[in-house]
Amino acid sequence: MDLQALYLSSDGRISRKTWWIGTVILIVATLILYFILGLVGLGLTSRWGPIIVFLIVIYPTINLGVKRRHDRDNNGNDYRILMGLYAVLTVLQVLGIGYTPADLGNGMVAMVPDMWMSIITLVVSVYALYMLIQLGFLKGSPGANSYGADPVGYAVAA
Repeated sequence: MDLQALYLSSDGRISRKTWWIGTVILIVATLILYFILGLVGLGLTSRWGPIIVFLIVIYPTINLGVKRRHDRDNNGNDYRILMGLYAVLTVLQVLGIGYTPADLGNGMVAMVPDMWMSIITLVVSVYALYMLIQLGFLKGSPGANSYGADPVGYAVAA
């Protein structure tokens, strides 16, 4: 598997198996980034940790998802929209917009989403579930399509 082509280009198609492997690699990389940022004081407890990690992994994440959408003969714009919505939600969280501080006692404060933010997050989560089904569970279009050859190698029956 060519990781550079997998993560740095949105051209072509990939199979469900390749998408799952690529996604697991990105999840592990994300966890490692959070751990590294945590060591230098910018991790999960920082407001800026999530946005830093998001900015590092967004480009390979988009490329991976778009290639998988190509396998289903889709241009991938629906996946790009989902990633844009996640970007907006991440920035709002970092800036504290739509969140209210809640005192947990002992000087600890947690940011709790306001009702409108919870509703928006729920809607985006339902859309994300739809995309997960599209990317991870549904077969690609058999044979060659407008984005390239079938990554699994099945030919269309005549």
